[in-house]
Amino acid sequence: MTTAIRKLFGTDGIRGVAGESPLDPGTVFAAGLALGHSLKKKAPRPRVLLGRDTRESSPWIAATLAEALRQTGAKAESAGVVPTPAVAYLARARGFQAGVVISASHNPWQDNGIKLFGGDGFKLPDAVELAMEEEILFHASQITVPDVHRLSPVEDNPALQSDYIQFLRTSVPSLSLGAMKLVVDCANGAASAVAPELFRRLNRDGRAAVTLLNVNPDGRNINAECGALHPNYVAAEVKERGATMGLTFDGDADRCMLAGPRGNVINGDAILLMAGRDLKDRGLLTGDLVVATTMSNMGLEAALKRSSIRMLRAPVGDRYVLEEMQKTRAALGGEQSGHILLPHLATTGDGLLTALVILELIARTGKSVDELTADLKVFPQVIVNVKVREKKPLAGIPTVAAAIESAEQELRDSGRVVIRYSGTEPLARVMIEAESSEAMKRHAEAIAAAIRNELGA
Repeated sequence: MTTAIRKLFGTDGIRGVAGESPLDPGTVFAAGLALGHSLKKKAPRPRVLLGRDTRESSPWIAATLAEALRQTGAKAESAGVVPTPAVAYLARARGFQAGVVISASHNPWQDNGIKLFGGDGFKLPDAVELAMEEEILFHASQITVPDVHRLSPVEDNPALQSDYIQFLRTSVPSLSLGAMKLVVDCANGAASAVAPELFRRLNRDGRAAVTLLNVNPDGRNINAECGALHPNYVAAEVKERGATMGLTFDGDADRCMLAGPRGNVINGDAILLMAGRDLKDRGLLTGDLVVATTMSNMGLEAALKRSSIRMLRAPVGDRYVLEEMQKTRAALGGEQSGHILLPHLATTGDGLLTALVILELIARTGKSVDELTADLKVFPQVIVNVKVREKKPLAGIPTVAAAIESAEQELRDSGRVVIRYSGTEPLARVMIEAESSEAMKRHAEAIAAAIRNELGA
């Protein structure tokens, strides 16, 4: 993990309010130029794949990047509205030198972002992003930026979207939905463009009942009280409809959360438990190891241990989970948020693929998600988000450091304290996990209040 200070690139690309720095037209155009220049060092006429989510700002950002790439001699092609993992897969499978995703994932509709993948399907290395960042910052105020609203929209190639759907279907070839009754929440995001056709192909005999929700994006309703950020929505629908289970995705569909038949939420920790045990039973869990993050519940660690599976914790962010997985050759990793990494199938987290893997597990074993996670005893956990005006080192702020130390001393062997800044939003996240709900809430509020007093926006 790099220790260099990033000004534009966060843990998941460049992200911000669309139209404002760092997602203003000038910076977006400069980013396209920097990417083109970087790629031309290795290929005289690089091809770059663009994919986007359903935000109203995504088309002009795509057109701006395409024009900048054209000016460097690179050629941009578009897969249209597709999940982030579709771009990663297609970049590698179709011989592109790079892939660009225009999405702010789980953020509100006003935000957008630029996420970069190499031709190998992996996110660009830190060193490459930092070199691009230097060029962007140097040139952003000096270049002539075209009127983005007069640029021709990028023409989409629907065959690329179809290729990705076929990839999903063939990745889990033995999957049969049978007579399952499913509720699928697409968050009015990228999954809206893919899930209907995917589940149509999966349900060829017509025995399954698949209800698709939030598949009518209007540019502003992405993630709005639905999707993986609001899993209770699909959970309530599952209970009301008497469904087998629910599937829910975030705006760019790289995350998946589930709902059980009782209307209960099944998060990324539970998915890791189900997948980890299944891979171990089939002799596919390298080193009997699962990589999670600092946010994963202590209950997951205990449940995995009962199955003789070790759990390592990486910093939050799928790139850091992947780094640890590559270092340890782990076959499974992920985050509590539902970002699951299955390197034997894909180079990046893929919410739809995760859903298919779990559906296949249920069909093969005849067990429900509730049965497969019955022994997962979750420690009480609270996460408090504090909006901050700047991200100063918390250890250097006496009142904050004192509140954290007090929590750590009291909880010691009966809980965990994790305080971190979001890599994609101006937030400090206070996570407390403890056997005592009272102590958990008390310390979370005390630490949050200290941060709010010192750094609150």
